[in-house]
Amino acid sequence: MSDLLETPVRPNDPVIRLDPEDNVVVAREPIAAGTEIGSEGVTALADIPLGHKIATRFIAKGEPILKYSTVIGFAGDDLQPGAYLHVHNVLNGAVKKDYRFGEDYRPTELLPPAERATFMGIKRPDGSVATRNYIGLFITVNCSATVARKVAAYFDEDRLADYPNVDGVVAFVHEQGCGMELTGEPMDLLRRTLGGTIKHPNIAGAVVFSLGCERNNLPKFFEEQSLAAGKMLHAVTMQDVGGTAAAVEAGKKAVREMLPIANQVTREPCSAEHITIGLQCGGSDGFSGLSANPALGKAVDILVRHGGTAMLSETPELYGVEHTLTARMKSREVGEKFIDRINWWLDYTKGRDTQMNGVVSPGNQVGGLANIIEKALGGSKKGGSAGIEGVFHYAEPVTTKGLVIMDTPGFDPVSATGQIAGGANIVCFTTGRGSCFGSFPAPTIKLATNTPMFTRMTGDMDINCGQVIDGQKSLEAMGEEIFAHILRIASGEKSKSEALGVGEEEFSPWPIGVTG
Repeated sequence: MSDLLETPVRPNDPVIRLDPEDNVVVAREPIAAGTEIGSEGVTALADIPLGHKIATRFIAKGEPILKYSTVIGFAGDDLQPGAYLHVHNVLNGAVKKDYRFGEDYRPTELLPPAERATFMGIKRPDGSVATRNYIGLFITVNCSATVARKVAAYFDEDRLADYPNVDGVVAFVHEQGCGMELTGEPMDLLRRTLGGTIKHPNIAGAVVFSLGCERNNLPKFFEEQSLAAGKMLHAVTMQDVGGTAAAVEAGKKAVREMLPIANQVTREPCSAEHITIGLQCGGSDGFSGLSANPALGKAVDILVRHGGTAMLSETPELYGVEHTLTARMKSREVGEKFIDRINWWLDYTKGRDTQMNGVVSPGNQVGGLANIIEKALGGSKKGGSAGIEGVFHYAEPVTTKGLVIMDTPGFDPVSATGQIAGGANIVCFTTGRGSCFGSFPAPTIKLATNTPMFTRMTGDMDINCGQVIDGQKSLEAMGEEIFAHILRIASGEKSKSEALGVGEEEFSPWPIGVTG
């Protein structure tokens, strides 16, 4: 399978060919009906929007549509050369999949420790390394959300002025904790997410607020997550201290006690092996799989060689190309674990109008994506070319170095919340439509797939991967730029979303199970 590095974009060519075997090309710019496309020897039969597909030869009804030499659907009609291909004539259908467990797996050749890149990190006593230094305010149940918010609001910029090494006091609130199943996967998942975030290296200290009678019982939660109250972990139960106002004051007191301790940190050189990236994409377009996603994949390959870790997630958005991933997995056991999660999702979404069952969002369609297979083909490229070392459940601690998969939904806030709970200390988020996402306590770096959107939304976008589409940079060079940017953000430089204060509302543990 070729990529743009091997087939450079021609600045004067209105289309991009991704593989010699493809029967479609992608429009680099809006193409008017009647435009001759000399490189392909065809004339556009209709107006072709930026990022959308054009047939380059006759495609008979029912014949596979090939992009990146991969089947993304089947022709709904006889299609003439120059025809516009999209949801109206690219149909979903059964694609034969050979999982080839582990056949393409190659161990990563790690750089010697002395040659690995470094960043300015914060070393924690347990040996972990932080990229940020927050005090977190957590809740066991939605009933205590107001208390957490009020305490966080109290510690504004002026009140934190004496603690320059503390990045902020952040409330991590959610809508769960009661009216839910007392035992089983939903409660396990919630507790695992909360516990993982509390124990995250980027959380220097935490206060956990509870109401007192909720199903997510505070003592049981602490026991299951091996948490113990102390100097840097406080628990406040509203019913015990006297209600809302008293709980707010108790929370303020706890934070005041922790701030001087949390402030006693310094950044020092740390190996890039301590960087763990959560890979995200949202608001995808026809360029996502051509520029930002594969460029991020190049950066992931660099990080993995330096001993770091990256999590490929959003399982429903990998469906359709899962066989290309199982072939890269370390073993049949790892591959079958991934397929088990795919099958779980097929059962979970059966009969529902979801991406898993073929239809992508309206924004994805406007951006040029015809179906979930095409989206998955582009989305999977965030994982680069490294072997896949493990598969993890949502918010499960990621204990394996290298490229791994974490099972998450495709919804960005829920997905990133699980990745961060699992240990991600940076999130890299690609977008073609223009996401305004951010995250705490791990910062988000946003990568634009195309220059027009980057220009419109420069206040939210960190990196313009549209330079690849414009023919100004190769994927390799773009990947190196992304990796260098990751090191700077990990060292404390603020991402665009951080500077805007975006991320507190995006903490969103996965709500599965019965609400009663």
